[in-house]
Amino acid sequence: MNKRIVILGAGESGTGAAVLAQSKGFEVFVSDASSMKPRYKAMLDTRRIGWEEGGHTESEILSANEIIKSPGIPNTTPLMEKVIERHIPVISEIEFAGRYTSSVMICITGSNGKTTTANWIYHILKQAGLDVGLAGNVGNSLALQVAETPHAWYVVELSSFQLDNMYDFRAHIAILLNITPDHLDRYDHKMQNYVDSKFRIIRNQTQEDAFIFRNDDPIISKEIANYPPVATRYPFAETFREGVKGYVKNKQLIIDTINGLFIMEQDLLALTGTHNLYNSLASGIAAKIADIHNENIRASLSDFTGVEHRLEKVARVRGVDYVNDSKATNVNSCWYALKSINTPVALILGGTDKGNDYTEIEELVKQKARALIFLGVDNIALHNFFDGKVSCIEDARSMEEAVSKAYRLAEKGDTVLLSPCCASFDLFKNYEDRGNQFKTCVRNL
Repeated sequence: MNKRIVILGAGESGTGAAVLAQSKGFEVFVSDASSMKPRYKAMLDTRRIGWEEGGHTESEILSANEIIKSPGIPNTTPLMEKVIERHIPVISEIEFAGRYTSSVMICITGSNGKTTTANWIYHILKQAGLDVGLAGNVGNSLALQVAETPHAWYVVELSSFQLDNMYDFRAHIAILLNITPDHLDRYDHKMQNYVDSKFRIIRNQTQEDAFIFRNDDPIISKEIANYPPVATRYPFAETFREGVKGYVKNKQLIIDTINGLFIMEQDLLALTGTHNLYNSLASGIAAKIADIHNENIRASLSDFTGVEHRLEKVARVRGVDYVNDSKATNVNSCWYALKSINTPVALILGGTDKGNDYTEIEELVKQKARALIFLGVDNIALHNFFDGKVSCIEDARSMEEAVSKAYRLAEKGDTVLLSPCCASFDLFKNYEDRGNQFKTCVRNL
């Protein structure tokens, strides 16, 4: 009898997993609680893979030998509780894809900077002429690429949710950028559970592999003793200290690896700000370990254009700059955004609160915020924290209203910053939809 694989969630990763599973001879069924995009339906129909949308048929799901679950589905749903009760193995699309490829995996996780760093490394490798795919939280489904357009190298952005359902997958080059509180609603509001999830990236690494991590991140430096890496360590930091392999000295980026030394003027980096310094150090170390020539690394660290919805400059209207940082779905991301802006700020924040502690941005908000605009269905947590700390606070129930209020409140020379600290699901489909609406409203001013 054929092994039966059921896929929960028919987005990019789920559809890709279905295609790979079918190509390996499994009986496959796809189930999505909401409506599926037409292109994913077409992909499944073309291959005659069975699917359902708008709900789960329990008998179909619970008859699985193995389930590949979308990272967005928590284990606390009634269906997942029944799956766990029956001891049906549950894995992620990345775990499944990893079974069928021996390609080199460069994997990136962290609370912030994952997407920028993944795209930056992909850009370096691609420009250097390597056969490379971009996957995970960015690019195309890893499973689909393994099934239909295999590459020798993959750059994979991994969220904690993806890591939670990975068991045998091996990252040849693992990158841990930082750890700050995020998604605590999915981790029983226990920071340690979230930390444990992030450190799963070094699971299964061998002595031949590399572990790149931010040495001056307080949580990583404390926790690394509990997770002694088997792989070669490549710590990076803003300034040099003993053992650090990537740092800045005399305004030069210095990277020291098994494949030699790389030095570059900090002023030539394509992206500015402390957070992007860390991203460039991690990217440069990974590229050097991959044995990319120094001139290729230098060129690609200089000409990378960044990522949409991450500190993206939209327009200047009547002397006010509008910046789209919709991808800032946690407090630490907003902290980096505020640090990078040197003008007074009209800050738009809010959305689905994930158990946020806003203390981290409190001082920066007091220093820089001319006005706060809370964009969300329920802004009580924001009001409870910020009321009385900034003289001008207003609420908005739509992006159009938020941008209109920001336009009225900002003065010439200011910056209007959308950096929400929160998930987007109360008013928007996702953070991209939120960022696109912001850009449209700004361009309509």
